[in-house]
Amino acid sequence: MASTRVYVEVGAKRAFASAADWPGWSRSGRDEAAALEALAAYAPRYARVTKLAKIELPKDATSFKVVERLKGNATTDFGAPGIPAKDETRRMTPSETRRMVSLLEACWKYLDAVRARAPQELRKGPRGGGRDRDKMFEHVLGAELEYAKRIGLRLKQSDRKAILESFSKPNREERWPVVYAVRRTAWHALDHAWEMEDRIP
Repeated sequence: MASTRVYVEVGAKRAFASAADWPGWSRSGRDEAAALEALAAYAPRYARVTKLAKIELPKDATSFKVVERLKGNATTDFGAPGIPAKDETRRMTPSETRRMVSLLEACWKYLDAVRARAPQELRKGPRGGGRDRDKMFEHVLGAELEYAKRIGLRLKQSDRKAILESFSKPNREERWPVVYAVRRTAWHALDHAWEMEDRIP
């Protein structure tokens, strides 16, 4: 039976399970088991994203195989997958690049669609906090500028086309492996898309 390759990153307070070949599909929990359970629970939601990329998520996608366990850090505990996997240090083939780019674009399209139907003022999140729609979207765009720097791309404003094109152009200033940069960028966009979606009144 085919299985979904997963990286598990475990910090002192939180763990992340990230599907290695499906950027954006990454969820957290208090430990490895909880993170994998959350990842499985979000499979139907992630399948809506892959449809935008015209890539079908396999029916047995929740048959997970942990291929790397990573020691987390403060970023992990803060709430973001912060450690590249060893497998992510390799260069992607042209076909792998096209596929990963398509899935990242799908995460962006999904976020844009949720933003288009969400009101400016969202329901309050845990403990009565959370950004409203435009502040959340601006936060995502701002993070993309920072992520772009990690692959040697310096932008003055959000330019998703330039970000996508940079994934197929090796850069000596890269501090993040490109595959990890795709995974982290897709996760951040989709994580906030789902948060925004869940907080629509």
